[in-house]
Amino acid sequence: MMDVNEIRKYLPHRYPFLLVDRVVELNPGESIVAYKNVTVNEPFFNGHFPDHPVMPGVLIVEAMAQAAGILGFKTMDKTPQDGSIYYFVGADNLRFKRPVVPGDRLQLEASVLSEKRGIWKFQVKATVEGDTVSSATILCADRKV
Repeated sequence: MMDVNEIRKYLPHRYPFLLVDRVVELNPGESIVAYKNVTVNEPFFNGHFPDHPVMPGVLIVEAMAQAAGILGFKTMDKTPQDGSIYYFVGADNLRFKRPVVPGDRLQLEASVLSEKRGIWKFQVKATVEGDTVSSATILCADRKV
C-alpha cells in the first residue's frame, strides 16, 4: 500500500533511523499494519551485541511509534512538509516478549485509541511470524515545527 518513498513523505526520519520499510494496511482514523525487515547490516548490531545481535528494545518501540506516526499523519491528511511533527511523548504498559534478530520481519501494528487537543493515544504491537515481540500504549503529540 505504501512503499518507502511514500513513507518518507509522512515521516521526517531518514537512514539510519527510518524504521518502517512498507505499509501493507491502512485505515485512516483506525489502524495500520507495516513492517521492518531486520538485516544483519543494521548499524546498531555492531555494538548490540557483536557476537549475539539483538535489536535494541528502544528501537522496536521507535518502530512502533513511527508506524503510529504514519497513521496519525494520514488520518489528519498532513505531512511534515505542512509544518507538523509528531513527538513520541510517552509509553504505558510496555512489554517485551522475545528478542528480534537479523532475518526477522518485524510486523508493526497500531490502532487509534483517542485524540484530544493534538495528543494521540495508540495501542501498538510488534510481532515476528505471529509471535508478539512487544506491546504498549503510546502517546504522540502533534506540534507545529
